[in-house]
Amino acid sequence: MVWKLLGSLMIFPTFFIAVIIAWRTRAIMIELCHNLAICVWILANSYWMISEFFGFDSKVLFGSFTFKHIAVIPFVTWIMILGFYYLWWAPRNKEA
Repeated sequence: MVWKLLGSLMIFPTFFIAVIIAWRTRAIMIELCHNLAICVWILANSYWMISEFFGFDSKVLFGSFTFKHIAVIPFVTWIMILGFYYLWWAPRNKEA
């Protein structure tokens, strides 16, 4: 149980540093998008890890969806952030 708690506590400094890096690179769109995607990816993996550590990952949320499936939301979000950059912003801002 102690290892699970320590593993869970490492999320906060990791996410905090990722947010600071994203904030410091906010003027450069490619860096901002990648760093925001990293922040969301850290949240997704952290939620997934916590759900497995504390055993609620296999509990049914509704239908055939479990609490582990909630991690899909931030995973899709980071794909959308990178999709925004590569499919919309970058083609329209080639000079940047």
